[in-house]
Amino acid sequence: MPSSFIKRCLFYFVGLIILSIGVAMQVKGFVMGLSPWDVLHFGLWQSVGLTFGSWAVIIGIFIVIATSLILKALPKGGVYVNLLTIGAFIDFFVWLLPDASSWPAQAVYFTAGVFIAAFGSAFYMTPNLGAGPRDSLMMVLVMKFNLRMARARFLMELIVTVFGIILGGPVFIGTILIVLFYGKIIEMFFPYTRELLIRFIGYDDPRIIQFK
Repeated sequence: MPSSFIKRCLFYFVGLIILSIGVAMQVKGFVMGLSPWDVLHFGLWQSVGLTFGSWAVIIGIFIVIATSLILKALPKGGVYVNLLTIGAFIDFFVWLLPDASSWPAQAVYFTAGVFIAAFGSAFYMTPNLGAGPRDSLMMVLVMKFNLRMARARFLMELIVTVFGIILGGPVFIGTILIVLFYGKIIEMFFPYTRELLIRFIGYDDPRIIQFK
């Protein structure tokens, strides 16, 4: 039904915005450390060159290619939307949000940002229009190895963090907390985002993603 597809697209787009706000808040609370993927991007930037954002895009493209080869199928359109827009959204909210000058304020920024980003991740994945490159990789691990989403994300981010540390990326307590709990927080939000989308559409569309 066209109206259902349009509503799923709107839901997806709102999810990307929520996710971007959460990531921007984590950037503002950098004293707590960087997320695993950002540790890797930072390490590559410092070790190899280019820019932080360039490595985020390059890694994203590599993941899209890898997941396409594993699944033997091209990604859904939402993957490309995520890859091409999320960076601009994050940059905008980093510019918009006020800086935190004190350690407690940065800690609040970071903590709130983790929960908001996790909610945004669950929000934009629920319509099943294609997760972002990194979340797509997580879903490949879920499908191929029959893992729970939290465990798949934990393993993925643990490996990424190790490579980031080897390359000189900054790690602090926030990085560890994200590795341990971020996937679980997304799982916690998923039933609520699914219910929100069902209410928004008006019925339980079978195309809405489901997790175990």
